[in-house]
Amino acid sequence: MVVRPQSSAAGVLALLSEPDPVFKQHALKALNPLVPQFWAEISEHIAYIESLYEADDLPKEARDSAALLASKVYYFLGEYDEALSFALGAGSAFQAEARIQGAGEYVETVVSKAIDRYIQLRTEEPATKHTKIDPRLQTIIEGIFERCINEGEYRQAIGIALESHRFDIISQVYDLTKDVSLLSYAMEAVLDTGFSLSYRDQVLNFLLPLFPPPTTRTKSPHIHALARLLVTLNKPSLTVPLLTSLVPKERLLAYQFAFDLVEGGARDFLEGVRNDLPKGQGETKAIYDKLRSIFGGLESVKLYLEFLKRNNRVDMLILKNSKDALEPRSSIYHTALTLQNAFMHAGTTSDIFLRENLEWLGMASNWSKFSTTAALGVIHKGYYQEGMNILSPYLPQSGGESQIQGAAYSEGGALYALGLINAGCGSGQTVETYLRETLKSAQGEVVQHGAALGLGVVGLGGRSSDAYDDLKETLFTDSAVAGEAAGYAMGLVMLGSADPTCAEEMMTYARDTQHEKIIRGLGMGLALIFYGRQEEANPTIKSLLAEKDPILRYGGVYTLALAYAGTSDNDAVRQLLHIAVSDTSDDVRRAAVTSLAFLLFKNPGQVPRIVQLLSESYNPHVRCGATLALGIACAGTGLQDAVEILEPMTKDGVDFVRQGAFIALGMILVQQSEASSPSLSSTRALYAKVVSDKHEDPMARFGAAIGQGFIDAGGRNVTISLQSRAGSKNTNAIVGMALFCQFWYWYPLAHCACLAFEPTAMIGLNEDLKVPKFEFVSNARPSLFAYPAPATPPKKETVAKVATAVLSTTAKVKAREKKKAAADADAMETDEKPEVKKEGDVEMRSEESPSSGNADDSATDEDGKGSTSTKRKVEPTSEKLSNFTRVIPAQLGYITFPADGRYQPVRPVSLNGPPAKGSRGVVLTSERYAGGSGILIMVDERPDEEADFINFDPPPPAPATSTGDVPNGHANANRGPTGIHIALDENAPEADPPESFEYPFEDES
Repeated sequence: MVVRPQSSAAGVLALLSEPDPVFKQHALKALNPLVPQFWAEISEHIAYIESLYEADDLPKEARDSAALLASKVYYFLGEYDEALSFALGAGSAFQAEARIQGAGEYVETVVSKAIDRYIQLRTEEPATKHTKIDPRLQTIIEGIFERCINEGEYRQAIGIALESHRFDIISQVYDLTKDVSLLSYAMEAVLDTGFSLSYRDQVLNFLLPLFPPPTTRTKSPHIHALARLLVTLNKPSLTVPLLTSLVPKERLLAYQFAFDLVEGGARDFLEGVRNDLPKGQGETKAIYDKLRSIFGGLESVKLYLEFLKRNNRVDMLILKNSKDALEPRSSIYHTALTLQNAFMHAGTTSDIFLRENLEWLGMASNWSKFSTTAALGVIHKGYYQEGMNILSPYLPQSGGESQIQGAAYSEGGALYALGLINAGCGSGQTVETYLRETLKSAQGEVVQHGAALGLGVVGLGGRSSDAYDDLKETLFTDSAVAGEAAGYAMGLVMLGSADPTCAEEMMTYARDTQHEKIIRGLGMGLALIFYGRQEEANPTIKSLLAEKDPILRYGGVYTLALAYAGTSDNDAVRQLLHIAVSDTSDDVRRAAVTSLAFLLFKNPGQVPRIVQLLSESYNPHVRCGATLALGIACAGTGLQDAVEILEPMTKDGVDFVRQGAFIALGMILVQQSEASSPSLSSTRALYAKVVSDKHEDPMARFGAAIGQGFIDAGGRNVTISLQSRAGSKNTNAIVGMALFCQFWYWYPLAHCACLAFEPTAMIGLNEDLKVPKFEFVSNARPSLFAYPAPATPPKKETVAKVATAVLSTTAKVKAREKKKAAADADAMETDEKPEVKKEGDVEMRSEESPSSGNADDSATDEDGKGSTSTKRKVEPTSEKLSNFTRVIPAQLGYITFPADGRYQPVRPVSLNGPPAKGSRGVVLTSERYAGGSGILIMVDERPDEEADFINFDPPPPAPATSTGDVPNGHANANRGPTGIHIALDENAPEADPPESFEYPFEDES
């Protein structure tokens, strides 16, 4: 007999009206499994079901069933808060339901709502005893924590504990597991999501004492997490005790900590640690002196500068082709080539291109001259010892400004260059004082402009009130050119201070002045002042975004972006997306889309998905913003999803969209190889084509030139990264990219992109901070991370001979004559047979020689092909690299040190292993560096043996000193890692003559 399916719950509902409690209890139990099918019918009786839940005459089990039934009905009605309330009242009935198979979706929804309610209640009044929290809710949450811990889902428990301010759970989990990676996870979770600043510091202060003390013996993998934590807390009082605890027994670890802190620490923090370190006595005095030297920042700068000088691989042919293609008398093209050369040679101190093209250099005029002189600062960035000497021909003389026409532009550019050279060099007090004095004494606005920008860059984050006051005086002169630079510089000097007085002064002046340039400078200055301040910046952001002036709203967008930089804050992202589609100003909309990059750069894989639709917008400014957002957020990753969005945009109908696409592609593909990124060769070819196409729009050609500069930046030895090696935000890089985006209005600000260039070096130091010679292994195919092949000059096209036209009648006549001659030869055989045979032999040899030659050739070809294919098949799976060479971020997971090697690092090179097979090998997580690469302190396992060091004195000669060093025009085509140039030697013995060979003359037509 077939059981008929139930078509209605009316019969069971009727039982609820029975006076006998037993019937009611049975009906409630029977209705619970029917809710998913008949919830609409049951919902009509919801009021009665609720009254049963509150009835005192029913047993507790029946009331629990009524509460569960009401909860399920409200769940299907979409009233989740009501569903949660009745679920809490259901008690044991709900717990029994949670154990039933098939009830998953309902139970999961109610539990997630319970967690949300609990977090909300805990967050609203974190300081109270939480008496308002329902004990039934507390029971559910405790049950969730217990289940997570029992099932080993520790990270899930820590996530809920962090959001609900339950530090006791974090301690409980760590005490149970003693797993330091869980502490690192908690730290990264609170840093990389949108927690408030105050709560973030509270969590970090709680986590710091839980980390075990690091030791060299265990190669503590949590060293990079500790460094990131201390950099974020920004408190010397917490950092100094940790360092002193490592001295003298773990002095190598102390040095490593110091270098890691310098990588990501703010200037005032590093100065505080340096000043608070004890003097030390005896053995410890030398150790503390070295630590103070490292915290000064100059040790790191010197090492990276030496690395960039020695490993410079700039391809001069690319620059030469750009120079030949771009008309130098056009200001935009001159600036494009200036920036391309500056970025390609950034930090290498090689100005060979400028020296070899003095005539081109002389064509610069006005602001092009300013940019060209400022480019020297990008090229010599970090060469702080010789900065004044290099720029002395261009700097204003002590007698005041030069009266020569146009000299003010080179003087202003030189002052700006001086700031760029000393950017990030720690305490550049003498340069800062010099720039302040020049700013006060300068009369011309161009020189003031250069001095203000230079002062801002060199005093980045220094929070010097004297420098701020000098800049404010320049601002109050109400000169548009000088005032704009002063606005930017005031923000740079007071970076991240959130000083209310400074913010109020700048906001008031921006509203009063009539100069758009000054308003824009002050708008960006305000954004810089609130850098990293999150919710503290909200009142200013709200005020700026409500302004009628679009330039101030533009400043408000960047204030929002920089205040929440690197947090991926959902509310901030939502606000920027809203502005991107609703603001009346195109500039503001473009800025809003670009600013998404500053929020999301720690999760580059998300950005293409978010920007996809915006890249297809009808508004070209929104499309342009999308290109830069992809470029900045995905810089250096080679992310194919981003490249696939950008490639069609290089053919966009609007010139500035194409410009943005070219720039963004250069940023994304920096330091990629043809093996790691399939788009590299086609992008390089596209750049060359666009730059050389005289019919292309100037803006697109400008973008292609900048893209060429980025893709080969820093002699092909730097990447673009908004995240420091320690894992924290790279302040200099974020500020540099925010200023670079202002090239739309003012080309000289594009030079600030060099602040985001991060040398990708593996530099090992011993305990004396000297650079020993040693080798390590990269367990990857050499081609995967190789330098790009140098560009080849175009081959000269030879004009092919056109075959002579032969008439058909002529061919027939010739054929008849040939046939006749052959018949005559057969009829005239005589005694000269041997000679004929000999000639025949010669003919045969001559006929065979090409064929045999071809056979040999083909055999050789086959062998060649065989050997090539064999070579391809047997390409080594690893290679040995020496100290002081390039190791790019994606390569870190493949690096190992031989177990029997003399030098071993005090901490792991990387916590990321090599990518799984089949993946593209690109590290996209926030642990892109995982604290690796950079400067590593090495333990000498054989200290008794004599060490061999890389010698820096005298430094290798800069290629700019002589144009004879590189006769072929390639700056470093044959240059080894030691920086020695191959030059012609007249006294050397003559080379051997070439081997004899036979030329197949018969092949000639």
